[in-house]
Amino acid sequence: YIHYKNAKIYGPDLGRSSRKHSKILLKSFLKSGGKVLDSVTWHHYYINGRIATREDFLNPDILDSFKTNAEEVLQIVNSTVPDKSVWLGETSSAFGGGTPSLSNAYIAGFMWLDKLGLSAQLGIDLVMRQVLYGAGNYQLVDANFEPLPDYWLSLLYKKLVGSTVLHVAVTGLDPKKLRVYLHCTNTHHPKYREGDITLFALNLYNNTKRLYIPTYFSKKQIDEYLLLPYGEDNLLSRSVQLNGYLLKMPNDETLPVLKENPLIPGHSLDLPGFSYGFYVIRNAKVLACI
Repeated sequence: YIHYKNAKIYGPDLGRSSRKHSKILLKSFLKSGGKVLDSVTWHHYYINGRIATREDFLNPDILDSFKTNAEEVLQIVNSTVPDKSVWLGETSSAFGGGTPSLSNAYIAGFMWLDKLGLSAQLGIDLVMRQVLYGAGNYQLVDANFEPLPDYWLSLLYKKLVGSTVLHVAVTGLDPKKLRVYLHCTNTHHPKYREGDITLFALNLYNNTKRLYIPTYFSKKQIDEYLLLPYGEDNLLSRSVQLNGYLLKMPNDETLPVLKENPLIPGHSLDLPGFSYGFYVIRNAKVLACI
């Protein structure tokens, strides 16, 4: 088996982690063979795709259920194989292939972006999305290889968000409905440098909410990347606009320019009802990001 001498071992790809028997299985598996794993893997879906509703995709309690599940998995891992990395080996919005007209629409982005933010906060090292292309309703590109909303959301996340997680808190509004995350900016982006920070936020209120950040940061140049649904289908749209411009491939091989919207220094961050976006604070000079 010389060809596999450098192969890695990942497992056990635990499903339905909230169930009692799944937790027992994970603990038993890790006690017996956890030390030989390079990373522990588990799967997560919020809801049953066959019966899920529009309201489920916007329910903050359902979004919070991921944190509960993840903390249970992490507790078992830390108590049996301490310091072992944990991967989310398969995940999307709803199991059973996703929910038609929901899992492939703008509305699914609330679950996806929140899961990325929470995973980073909790120390989950890698998240594998189900699925890029293929069966079901949760793919990132459609049958004609046209990108769907979660594709564009994933692309923006990868380009703007670095791996270092920073502390952030919301005051004055319900943090379950205005969900905010903060990272060092990805310095591989040609526009940004060490010390810059990226805030991303989800507004589950049905009206515009204004985010006021500390004066030191609000006086800086802030680049907005606001994603909104495109067209009359609103939250059920399979197309998105970035800062007012429809995102689409200009040809089969070229990604569009993801153009920022520079905000006036001192301006609040205005997030429309049921929307999400990214804000890069330039020249922030945050020491943790240098």
